Amino acid sequence: MEENNGDDQLYIPPVLDDRKPKIGMKFASIEEAFLFYNQYAREAGFSARISTSKKNKMSNEVVWKRFVCSKEGHRDEIRANEQEYFDKVKRKRDRGEIRTGCESRISIVKEQTGNNWLVSNFKESHNHPLSTPSKVHLLRSHRNVSVAKKALTQQFSEANVPTCQQMRLLEIEYGGPEHVGCTERDIRNYEKELRDEQKGIDAVTLTEFFALEKERNSTFFFDFETNSDNRFRRCFWADPVSRCAYNVFGDVVVFDTTYNTNKYGMIFAPFVGVNHHHQTIVFGCGFLSDEKTESFVWLLNKFIEAMPRGAPNVIITDQDPAMTKAIAQVFPQTVHRYCLWHILNKFPDKIDPVSFRDHYQSIKNVITNSTTPAEFEKSWEEVIKRTKLEKNDWLSLMYEIRHKWVPTYFNHVFSAGMSSSQRSESSHSFFKRHVSKKNSLMDFIIRFNRALKHQRHNELVADHIDINEHPKIKTKWPMETQMVKVYTKKNGLSSKVK
Repeated sequence: MEENNGDDQLYIPPVLDDRKPKIGMKFASIEEAFLFYNQYAREAGFSARISTSKKNKMSNEVVWKRFVCSKEGHRDEIRANEQEYFDKVKRKRDRGEIRTGCESRISIVKEQTGNNWLVSNFKESHNHPLSTPSKVHLLRSHRNVSVAKKALTQQFSEANVPTCQQMRLLEIEYGGPEHVGCTERDIRNYEKELRDEQKGIDAVTLTEFFALEKERNSTFFFDFETNSDNRFRRCFWADPVSRCAYNVFGDVVVFDTTYNTNKYGMIFAPFVGVNHHHQTIVFGCGFLSDEKTESFVWLLNKFIEAMPRGAPNVIITDQDPAMTKAIAQVFPQTVHRYCLWHILNKFPDKIDPVSFRDHYQSIKNVITNSTTPAEFEKSWEEVIKRTKLEKNDWLSLMYEIRHKWVPTYFNHVFSAGMSSSQRSESSHSFFKRHVSKKNSLMDFIIRFNRALKHQRHNELVADHIDINEHPKIKTKWPMETQMVKVYTKKNGLSSKVK
C-alpha cells in the first residue's frame, strides 16, 4: 500500500468482493452480523467495534445497529483530561491517541415483517493506514481470551506459573504468538478481572469455603474473628491430615510469621514440623491482620484447641517480642528458641559490609560449632574482640539473649533437626514459592492447598521407597538388621509410629 502524508488519503481494504458486506445482505441476528463484519475487518486490516443503536419507541426493541472502525470519532478532550489525571494517580500506562475520525462503517436494520437483519449502509474507505496480515492479530477486536484459555490460565495460576511463562506455553501449543488469539496483556487483564471480582467478598468467600470443608469432614478445624466493623481480622485452620500428623510428629513446631502473603497485607502464619522422612509437614495455618500479642495469643489458643495432644515440647520462631510474650503466656512449659536461620540472615544488615565480608564466617563458626556454652562464650568474646565489633549494639543484644538461639544451649533438647539453618531455609522457600502480594485470600488458599497435596504426595513416595527398597546390610550384627526395619532411609524418626 502506498504511503501518503496527506490528511485526505483514503485507504481501501484489499478484500475480495464476496468477503465484503453488501447492501441488502441478510443476517439472523445482531451477533451474526457483527461476527461477519469483524471477520471482514480482520481480512481488511482494521479493528471493529459496536457503535450506536436505535429502538422502536413503542416496543423499546432495537431496530437499527451500527458497527464502526475502532478509529471512528474523536477524543472528548474534557473526559480525556479527567481520565489522564486519574491514570496518573493510579499509575496506569500512558496510552497514545487512537481515534482518527474514520468514517468506515456498516449499518443494519431489522425487517419490518420478519426477524432478519439487513445491511442498509456500508462505507468501505478508511482515513488511516490498515494493518498488514502479520500485525492484524494485535488489533483489539481480533484478540480474545477464550473460555478454554481462561480455564487453562486459572489452572496455570493455581500451579503458580507466572503469566509470562503461561504465554510461552500457549505460543508453543498454538504454533507462535500470532496464532494464540490474545496477548500477554489480555491474560494479565483477565487475571486482574478475577482479582477484582473478589473485592469486598474475599473474606466471606474464604469463610464459606472453610465452612463447606467442615461440612464435608467434621474433623476439619476452622475458626475466625472479625472486629467491631465486621471486618475480617484473623483465622486459623487445620485439616484432618495435619491434625493427625501433629499427634505423631508434634514434638517440635516451627511458627513463622515472616510471610506477607496477600494484597490486604495480612500475615500468613503456618505451624510446621518434620515427619519420619525429615520432610517439612504442615500442622495448621493462620491469617493475622497484625502482629500484636493479643493476636498471637488468640492464634496459639486456637492451635491448642485443634490439637488434643496439647502444646509442643519445643517451638522455634523468629525474633518477635509480641510473639515471645504470647508463647510464654500460652505455652509456659514449652522450650522457646529463636530460628538460627533468621538471625544469621540479619548479619549483612547489622554489621558493616567490610566486617561482614572479612569476619562473618568466623563468627558463624563460633555460633554453629561450639559444643558447650562455656566454649561459645569464650570463643565469642575472642572473635568479637579480634574483629573490633565490641561496640556493635545488635551483637551485644544477641549475646545477652544467646540462650534463646545459639545451638549449644539446646544440646539437651530434642529439636528433630528443625534448628538447622538448612531446614528453616527449606521450609521458608516452600511457602515463598506459593505466596504473593497480589494474592487474594482465596487465590492463596487454592495455591496453598495444591502445594500441600504435592508435599503430602512426596511423603507417600518416600514411604513407597522405604517399603520396597531395603538398604544393603554391611555387617552381620543383629542391631543393623533391626535398624533397617525400624528406621527410614533418611535416619529420621521411626517409621513404625505411623
